[in-house]
Amino acid sequence: MHLSPETPIGRPSFELAEDEIATVIHLLCRGAAEARTLVTAGMLEVPITILVRKAMLRLKRRLGLTNIEIGGELELLDVNDTAALVQGRIDIALRFLHQFGDEEAYLGVECKRVSPGDASLNARYVTQGVDRFATGQYGAGHPLGMMLGYVLKLPPGTLAGDIDARIRKSYGEAAKLTDMDAHADALSMHTGTLPQEKEGHLIRLIHAFVDMSPAGAATATP
Repeated sequence: MHLSPETPIGRPSFELAEDEIATVIHLLCRGAAEARTLVTAGMLEVPITILVRKAMLRLKRRLGLTNIEIGGELELLDVNDTAALVQGRIDIALRFLHQFGDEEAYLGVECKRVSPGDASLNARYVTQGVDRFATGQYGAGHPLGMMLGYVLKLPPGTLAGDIDARIRKSYGEAAKLTDMDAHADALSMHTGTLPQEKEGHLIRLIHAFVDMSPAGAATATP
């Protein structure tokens, strides 16, 4: 079957409009802010993310959004590999109405704890988060992915600069982070583009750093 000039290049179900991206950012950042009041000191990434996802679902209900699906940890499968292997598990996956029916179409969000001065956590943000988008383990062929950084200690100081330096060291200067207008519930937001899996394919990552410092536990609801 030959492609006509009018046939879209790539997978249309992977594409998201700017208003859809803005909706995802709002759900993530507002959801994180609401979840923070329930976070306790020493809480790990998985329970924090469950709280964030529940808050996002409540917010979605309040806003009356019926064109988006918020999923929990999504198993990513390589259908061409006959082995019983899971390629990866991404923390949050969102699908809009036009993506339903295509299991490979989603906006993937990977969540990682970070903290100013914590070399171990900040390194894992890159090696166990950003790198999985760069290799195509997450978001293979997608134009966009997201990282949600749970900042455990304030002020964030040079945290974003540290993450940026690690990304540039791993993927080159072209992958550097660029500041973007931050959501009201984010400490800062940045965007950068990485080469992914196949030569010539690029994926843009949006990085949102949100306050998850233990001080939020002081207002926790019993």
